[in-house]
Amino acid sequence: MKQNLILLSIITLSFFSVKAQDNCDCESYFKWLKTTFEENDAGFAYALEKKEEGAYKLHNESFLKKVKSVNDNTRCTKLLSEWLTFFRSGHLSINRINGTSEQLSEQDIIKQFEHWETATINLPEFENYLNTKSYQDYEGIWQSGVYKIAIKKDGDYYIGSIIEADGVYWRKGQVKLKIYTDGNTTKSTFYYRDHSAHEFDQVVLSENNFLQMGTVNLIRVNAELNPSQKQHLKLISANKPFIESISKNTLILRIPSFSFSEKEAINRVILEHKEQILKTENLIIDIRGNGGGSDSSYDEILPFLYTNPIRVVGTKMLSTTLNNQRMLNSKDTHAHSDEEKKQYQAAYDTLNKHLGEFVHLGTSKVSIKTLETVHAFPKNIGIIINEGNGSTSEQFLLAAKQSKKVKLFGTTTAGILDISNMHFVNSPCNEFRLGYSLSKSMRIPEMAIDGKGISPDYYIDKSIASDKWVEFVEKILNAKF
Repeated sequence: MKQNLILLSIITLSFFSVKAQDNCDCESYFKWLKTTFEENDAGFAYALEKKEEGAYKLHNESFLKKVKSVNDNTRCTKLLSEWLTFFRSGHLSINRINGTSEQLSEQDIIKQFEHWETATINLPEFENYLNTKSYQDYEGIWQSGVYKIAIKKDGDYYIGSIIEADGVYWRKGQVKLKIYTDGNTTKSTFYYRDHSAHEFDQVVLSENNFLQMGTVNLIRVNAELNPSQKQHLKLISANKPFIESISKNTLILRIPSFSFSEKEAINRVILEHKEQILKTENLIIDIRGNGGGSDSSYDEILPFLYTNPIRVVGTKMLSTTLNNQRMLNSKDTHAHSDEEKKQYQAAYDTLNKHLGEFVHLGTSKVSIKTLETVHAFPKNIGIIINEGNGSTSEQFLLAAKQSKKVKLFGTTTAGILDISNMHFVNSPCNEFRLGYSLSKSMRIPEMAIDGKGISPDYYIDKSIASDKWVEFVEKILNAKF
């Protein structure tokens, strides 16, 4: 389809530098970022409507003062990234090109973070202290992916420092996380692989052995786990999709990511278990922490959910000279036939006739997906969600919610969907790469998702331990009303 081809060009576009400038300091980069974003991002005007120009003016004045005194590119990156948070929480980014792992040696990466905050722990003494404690709290030795972290209380904070890591991005003793109290709320800061800080308003210690901070999960090292905890660990630590039976009536399908690279794996798992799915009464789909990817990755799931036509509201593209250029570049690099080249050219011509406007390139503002078969089984489908779900995951939920079989369980999603389809451009001097968005959903304003998220049909509150969520969902699915 023409529309699908155009959207593919957005995802697979190459990177372009904008007009060069003589100065390459942080102030100049800030002015470039501000101008480029204001003129080309599909969500800029929308954000200004919600937050007002006065607040934006103050925001700019504050950051202009800060960038004038910055000479370090690492600090500059942090400030530019913070400036972007004014607009929305996703589908935008600013990163150093020369700070990527592809272009830095291991020694350069180590040097980049050599002055990172540290908290030295005498491990034998700390382990002996833990063995003598009469109760368990956040203190302990925890595992999260490749990281082994010692969390120790220091004043009003619980500080988590590295015991074992990759030895490049993270080294022994460096501070990986902090847990603290703000009023009546326990909050945390977790530093990702690139040392970027992620703040979470939710910290949950479950059964003393699982520590959840927003979308980050840790397990206490050498913990003795019961069956539900072992199942929970398998689900949250999975990096590939899988299906397994949890009772005679229920299957669980775990999908950690809808990334396009996972599409084949998702399809393969579904194909291998198709007969079993169509004979089982209940299906639980666990997408907790799935941040999105490609809409095509969930195509093979929809037939099991389907009960009636699925309506999908389209998007409008912001037409600017910079944004539209991608169509010509995609025509040259991604078109495989003369017909595809004509489609890219037609899209470019249409957009260029409406510079400064939002343009819908599809043939219909609402597409309707109709399937021939409504399967008898599964009868009941529960999708487990949380605040780690955004973008394509939310698009999947909008489609799934239209089925009479489906109910959502968990907590409200991230709310990162309305402003989407990212595009990337390089800064003058090729120091930074800006990612901004090209499209705005035509659901706005009647059904906006950004900043709100998608709420579950069954809210799973904090009194239900994280390793009990699946049990809770299955109980509801089996209930006879």
